[in-house]
Amino acid sequence: MKAAVLRGVRDIEITEVPQPEPVGVDSTLVRMDAVGVCGSDVLRFGVGKGYGFPLVLGHEMVATLVEDSPSGRHKAGARVALFPCIPRPEDPMTEIGEFALGTEYDYFGSRRDGGLQEYLRVPERNLFPLRDDMSLIEGALVEPAGVALHAVRKAPITPNASALVIGAGPIGLFAAQWLRVLGATRVIVADIDGHKRALADELGFETIDAGAGPSDQQVLEATGGRGVDIAVEASGLALTFLQAIGAAAHSGHVILLGDLSDDAVLSKEAVSRILRRELVLHGTWNAKITPHGHSEWDMVIAHLGRTVIGTDLVSHIVDMADAQSTFTALADRARWSNKTIFAVSDAARAEAAGVLAGSFSAGVTR
Repeated sequence: MKAAVLRGVRDIEITEVPQPEPVGVDSTLVRMDAVGVCGSDVLRFGVGKGYGFPLVLGHEMVATLVEDSPSGRHKAGARVALFPCIPRPEDPMTEIGEFALGTEYDYFGSRRDGGLQEYLRVPERNLFPLRDDMSLIEGALVEPAGVALHAVRKAPITPNASALVIGAGPIGLFAAQWLRVLGATRVIVADIDGHKRALADELGFETIDAGAGPSDQQVLEATGGRGVDIAVEASGLALTFLQAIGAAAHSGHVILLGDLSDDAVLSKEAVSRILRRELVLHGTWNAKITPHGHSEWDMVIAHLGRTVIGTDLVSHIVDMADAQSTFTALADRARWSNKTIFAVSDAARAEAAGVLAGSFSAGVTR
């Protein structure tokens, strides 16, 4: 079968590889359909931030079952989103359903080969069937939407709650949408990118231009000095982390969703704000897929394409054969992009034109 193999820094080869080996508990063979590109994938490609080479990238995955799952719960032909984390069965965190908080877990697309290949074997409990009315492209958005949902659920959303999301990339805009779904009545989105602010406007959010001044100062002005109940840092910068703290109201919650690219130094004024406003800082990582039927991923699949819009975030849908040029363009920031998705199967390629024709982000690139 064919795969896009990352041989080294900035070096992808489309080549033949062996059929996938079983992995985890009750491994099931799937045909890969579509794979979303995460910022972490771009770092693995561009600077080698990962666990070594060779590696097949891709952890935002949707696929079709080639065979019935071992229990018979999922049938051949079912379209499924694939949860990328594979826990150790004996880990105490596995016992309580906190798979991503365990130690020595395995992970598709980083610690082991991921989705940019024609077939994969995946543990049965990592399979999440799509709704019949969902597209494969939407299925490739389940993982990032789940990350955003897990993050915003860290904070209690009180009646008439207000929120700020700094960073209007895919994760940030998913977070903003989940805040609204979960009950926040005022959600402000900050970004320096005019196209991303326009998309946030299109999705019905109040926006501020982060290039016109510090986001926290603009939010304080917009809220009469009070600040917001929930501040989400989704840019991955020390500066915006400090701005999230600065924007939080008394008893506010600050959610650290972006993995910082630089060191953050807390001034005594920032610490004083945390203390005197009794702020709560939340770390967040991945998502939960337990309990079965009532997990965050179940909620994502129930809402995506209905109350939470994903396809407007998709700027590019490309073939796996174009992996080298696609990752090069993303690493070099050679073109504007929002969410890039690889169409691996013919079924996903058949959806591409229709999805892009209706996508706000794709319209920016035309």
